[in-house]
Amino acid sequence: MDSTDIFAPSAWYREGQGPRYRQLYRHIQAAIMDGSLTAESQLPPERDLALLADVSRVTVRKAVAQLVEDGLVDQLRGAGSFVRSTAQPSRHQQSLSSLVSFTESMAARGKTSTSRVLQRGLFTPSPDEMMALGIAANEKVSRISRLRSADGVPMAIERSSLPLDILPDPNRVETSLYIVLRADGCAPSRAIQRVTAINVNGEDAQQLKLTDGAAVLKIDRTAYLENGRPIEFTRGLYRSDIYDFIAELRLDGGN
Repeated sequence: MDSTDIFAPSAWYREGQGPRYRQLYRHIQAAIMDGSLTAESQLPPERDLALLADVSRVTVRKAVAQLVEDGLVDQLRGAGSFVRSTAQPSRHQQSLSSLVSFTESMAARGKTSTSRVLQRGLFTPSPDEMMALGIAANEKVSRISRLRSADGVPMAIERSSLPLDILPDPNRVETSLYIVLRADGCAPSRAIQRVTAINVNGEDAQQLKLTDGAAVLKIDRTAYLENGRPIEFTRGLYRSDIYDFIAELRLDGGN
């Protein structure tokens, strides 16, 4: 695919899907991640890119500046803008049979994890939350939604819901939910997870720095105490270009 095809407005612009600079930025980001723009390849000069994309040079400048901030593109004075040779994120393998927090998983790999709270508070439960947690419609759930990143790369959005007697104050959760639960003596001992491939759009795509329609892994997890009580329902969206989820299978001795 040549630059005329990659940067043509028909390839990236959608009416009503946000500012042009943001759409162009997300399109170039996706082209870098999927290999359409290879490592060390040069982006067209600002003037040429503006003509190809049919936008102003200011729009191009803002889109490229965001790519530089994300560490995907290097700008060399007098030479131009180049795709970074390290722009492709390393893949992260996560066991489906291991009940560890995102913070612990990243720390074990020598990565610095961060969490940005997108929403938290006490809410009326959704039908999914009522079913997973075994609570009634007239009860409340403690809910916290977070953008999870490692070494500055957004990797997942996790939306967790818990009964009020388990987490009466969601403001206590800053980085790790499980650290808070362990401190209260109510961390889960097992969980059931359901993995589904979906396409992400809108605000979720923007938070994960993906284009609308990009494939992600949706994982619904219900976690239980030792006595079998469900105390956590988490719905997570994980970047499929970064995550590989691994499951170990064992031969059933009865077969």
